[in-house]
Amino acid sequence: MCAIRVFHLIFILVLSSTVTTTCAGKKITDSDNEDPVENPDPFEQNKRIGRGINLGNALEAPKEGDWGVVLRQEYFKLIKDAGFQSVRIPIRWSNHAQVDSPYIISPTFFNRVDWAIIQARNNGLAAIINIHHYEEIMEHPSVHKKRYLGLWHQIANRYKDEPLDLFFEILNEPNNQLTPALWNEYLVEGLQVIRESNTQRTVIIGTANWGGLGSLTELQVPVDDPYLIVTFHYYNPFQFTHQGAEWVSGSEAWLGTTWTGTTSQKQAVVNDLNLAFSWASQNDRPLFMGEFGAYSKAAMDSRVRWTEFVRSEADKRGFSWAYWEFCSGFGAYDLNQNNWRTELLQALIPPESP
Repeated sequence: MCAIRVFHLIFILVLSSTVTTTCAGKKITDSDNEDPVENPDPFEQNKRIGRGINLGNALEAPKEGDWGVVLRQEYFKLIKDAGFQSVRIPIRWSNHAQVDSPYIISPTFFNRVDWAIIQARNNGLAAIINIHHYEEIMEHPSVHKKRYLGLWHQIANRYKDEPLDLFFEILNEPNNQLTPALWNEYLVEGLQVIRESNTQRTVIIGTANWGGLGSLTELQVPVDDPYLIVTFHYYNPFQFTHQGAEWVSGSEAWLGTTWTGTTSQKQAVVNDLNLAFSWASQNDRPLFMGEFGAYSKAAMDSRVRWTEFVRSEADKRGFSWAYWEFCSGFGAYDLNQNNWRTELLQALIPPESP
């Protein structure tokens, strides 16, 4: 039994006494890579993700720049130098591909994704690419299933020879008509397409119902595939983290909600993450907290306090994570001032961290 599994077993015993309830198939870089790892351990792969940040509001916007963020080369160095180990790159492939079969992805857009992966690798960052904001499949799953699988066929083939520090995340936040039961079917078919060309690529699979941890118990992870990481998103309490969010109906009424770190507030977070940890231990799967953050309309002191506590509790449980996000509405980096928001950065990467 590997050390990290021993750690998980010991940790859950402790917790139980305290919980109150370029072209397809060609490498896109010429970097000097080590020989391919045979049978990569998903727990070690999860450690490679480690502490990450989302490059949000860029490639998952309808068109890059529409939401105020255009990726730049220097962002990757800033992220690495700050102490992060990985970047999650949300991507709206569905806006850059043919609607009808064979669903060809725009070569120009593919090249842009290549560029982002190269920037991550050149700066020693693991990279996660996903299918993000495929809104049509959430509304009409059966209509878009073949297109979804066709997108993954192209993506998987293009990056099949890339090193294993490139991760595939199969779909961001299944929701609406893509129910938990239906998602369990679609994820198997998507994984089968990926495995045709990427037999040992670590694939990240998330929960339905917007990626919440409450749906972990409904997720059916293929038991015969060892190269998987499970992800969930964490934004509790939602009325705090999304106060004033323009895309959330009624959120203006939540303005002024604080998170002061009371005993009950902390215990709510602990209880949530204990549930996730218990599920991971019972299912012997590593967990990636792929998104967490509090919107900029919350008071900064509350944002910092919540971020630090959630991050530290995730670290205690051996979860990898990616803060949402780099430089937009939740951003830890201020594009106008061209510097990190120091309090948020230190909540994520404490100064004493190596």
